[in-house]
Amino acid sequence: MESLKAPLARTFGHDLFASIVVFLVALPLSMGIAIASGVPMEKAAPVGLVTAIVGGLVVGPLSGSPLQVSGPAAGLTVMVAAFIQKFGFEALGIIVAIGGSIQVLAGLLRLGPVFRAVSPALIQGMLAGIGVLIFASQFHVMVDDAPPGTGQEFGGVINLWFIPEAVFKGITVAEHRPAAIIGLLTITIVALWSVLAPKALRLVPAALLGVVAATAAAAIFDLDMRRVPVPESLLDAARAPSLADLDALRDIGVWLAGLSLAFVASAESLLTATAADSLQRHAERTRYSRELVAQGTGNILCGLLNVLPLTGVIVRTSANIMAGGRTRLSAFLHGAWMLLFVLLLPQLLGMIPIAALAAILVYTGVKLVKVDFATDLWRQDRIEALVFGVTFAGVVGFDLLTGILLGIGVSLARLVYTFSHLDIRVEKDEASGVAHVFLDGAATFIRLPRFAGVFEKIPAGYDAHIHLSGLTYIDHACLTMLMDWGENFEAAGGRLHLDWDVVHRLFEEKAWRPANAT
Repeated sequence: MESLKAPLARTFGHDLFASIVVFLVALPLSMGIAIASGVPMEKAAPVGLVTAIVGGLVVGPLSGSPLQVSGPAAGLTVMVAAFIQKFGFEALGIIVAIGGSIQVLAGLLRLGPVFRAVSPALIQGMLAGIGVLIFASQFHVMVDDAPPGTGQEFGGVINLWFIPEAVFKGITVAEHRPAAIIGLLTITIVALWSVLAPKALRLVPAALLGVVAATAAAAIFDLDMRRVPVPESLLDAARAPSLADLDALRDIGVWLAGLSLAFVASAESLLTATAADSLQRHAERTRYSRELVAQGTGNILCGLLNVLPLTGVIVRTSANIMAGGRTRLSAFLHGAWMLLFVLLLPQLLGMIPIAALAAILVYTGVKLVKVDFATDLWRQDRIEALVFGVTFAGVVGFDLLTGILLGIGVSLARLVYTFSHLDIRVEKDEASGVAHVFLDGAATFIRLPRFAGVFEKIPAGYDAHIHLSGLTYIDHACLTMLMDWGENFEAAGGRLHLDWDVVHRLFEEKAWRPANAT
């Protein structure tokens, strides 16, 4: 366990520098994600920042993935916004605490690896759909306007449809033009810095640079636009659920919301942890069940504070690794810097234009849509591409949970097809008395009548060559039928040619072998 045993003197400098980089990355994103999640505007900044603090100070030391950094995630914004819209912001804490409790229970039952058994096509389809929804809603916020689809059925599609109107407002309406200019400036800086940043300065977060530049421009030119509302005490936004809030526990929908949150947050966290393992060579590999317990503990606390749910975040995690993080200390310190900022410099938040944070999320939403992944998937596996497309369409057209369920449905249908599809091709040469039987797919009891019928049509006295290399599976029913047929076939004067190595690979059980089989 190198991440725990490495001498502090050898790793502290690396962790200290990495923690500062991650703090600078997380600061603007935490506030922007809270706004995109539908948190009331006057509470959005502190709610997002408190969630990030919990992710660092609590989840960081407990994490089963030493270099993973947790906090509010873009991947949960659509789900959280739907919860707030349906149950109210006051019930969010209850839902998050339920989700966290399920995560802790799953971790204690050592179910961490089970949550990883999710098709990457489904996860990427979900994230692409979320990316489109974030882009569609935050584009309107970027011009100081309200997303027209908020609270409506097919709201994401409505937001997409009215983007041209948002562009028109940003260009022609004086009330919206300053925000549009600041939003465009922010996106331009982020995009150019991501591509053109000098190697020595690449660790400077593009998002932070864009927000700082936008804030400075808005202040210098005294632009009239909405700024981030800042309460007298940022920590006032965090409060425990009241007895009245606990009435939400009587609603079965709240429990289902907690369950769906646990599933999505766990899948995202564990996939991020897997990605972290592939990016780093300094710390121990991820212990998935421990990671679930850590994430669940953090979400229980977030629920008690009535702030956003948290999950492992790939942007912060990769920034931590690229900046040289060595142990869990880097994630912990990033939370400490966040807490100090909230306590000592809250007045700086009130200078930030909301349009700048929305612009960061517009850019983030575009980046979540991985076109290269979709095109590669289409070339490699059309069914998995269908899983991606169905999940994506379900998330954008309906809601996050519907999209996930549709994607799971297609994955299960593919699984059923795989374990029930069997292609049998027979080539007979009557002149030489040789028959070749080629089997492709899964030989299960579902296909037993057809399986048996093909062999029974091979004439007695033939040389029968059974080719099993195309089989992915053979169950006991089909293997027993094949053995019985082979015994009778040879007793009637035929010769059976069967690759027993393939049989043993497909069905790891000692089976009877005819004496004359070759």
